[in-house]
Amino acid sequence: MKPVVGIVVSNKMQKSVVVAVDRLFHHKMYNRYVKRTSKFMAHDETEDCNIGDRVRLDPSRPLSKNKHWVVAEILRRAKVYSPSAAATATASAQPGSTIQQAEVSSKPST
Repeated sequence: MKPVVGIVVSNKMQKSVVVAVDRLFHHKMYNRYVKRTSKFMAHDETEDCNIGDRVRLDPSRPLSKNKHWVVAEILRRAKVYSPSAAATATASAQPGSTIQQAEVSSKPST
């Protein structure tokens, strides 16, 4: 088997993730391409994967009844909402900040 790329949909297990892999195939009767999704369980030794991460899976020996893949690398991290980061972003955009004061002072006085 060759390596596959997919999106992490679950990481609730210890050292395991569920990855959804999309594939396209040509439907002969309708002469259209159809998308199908397969879900694979994969081993994540370091437990770095979060939901929404794009990962590459390599095949391996059977690690359990359903787990035959290993997370080889995380290709792209998902954007994760954190309340503390959102609070600092809104605090810096408050009225009267240095950016708005600089715009006011750059206007010529008449």
